[in-house]
Order: sequence, then C-alpha cells, then structure tokens
Amino acid sequence: MTMQELAQAAAAGRVLGFEAISLEGGFYVLQARLAEGLRPVRDDDGQVLHLRSTTQVREALRDWASLPCELVQHCAHDEICSAHPTAVQPLRVALSLEPRE
Repeated sequence: MTMQELAQAAAAGRVLGFEAISLEGGFYVLQARLAEGLRPVRDDDGQVLHLRSTTQVREALRDWASLPCELVQHCAHDEICSAHPTAVQPLRVALSLEPRE
C-alpha cells in the first residue's frame, strides 16, 4: 500500500490504525491495520518504507494523527538465537502521532 493508497483508504474510513515495527539497526517499517488485515506501507517505487526514527514515523503519519499507532518490538532473544522454547509475544507500546513541540 503506497502513501497515496493509504490516504485513499484512510479517507474512506478503512484504516483502523498503524503499527511501527522496530527492526535491528534502528529502522522502523509501517503497517496499516485494516479490517482485512495488516498491509505494509510502501514508497512510490513499491519498496517497503524504511524510517530511521519515531520522529520520522510521526511525520509520515501526521495526516492521520487521530488514528492509534503501536510501536512493536519483537523479542531480542528471538532475533539473536533464532528460536525460543515458547512463543514470546512482541512488546507493544502506544505511540502518539501528535506533533511534539
């Protein structure tokens, strides 16, 4: 889903919220939460949008600041060891999209 498609879906009321997924190396990727599931947010070339900070996340989603957004951090043990004896749910923290002064 490109930013233009995201704008159209949000205007139609189809976007329920967002997830900013924290990746190793300090990157964040965005997913739009729709009734039919999660959709990655892509740039105009169709590549998954990589952001470098939560400030960039807020800037990218500033037009939809009223929608909920969660910062998602997966278990570091899974990233390091590639396995965990039991399923560990990712940490989810509400991320305000309101501009910071």
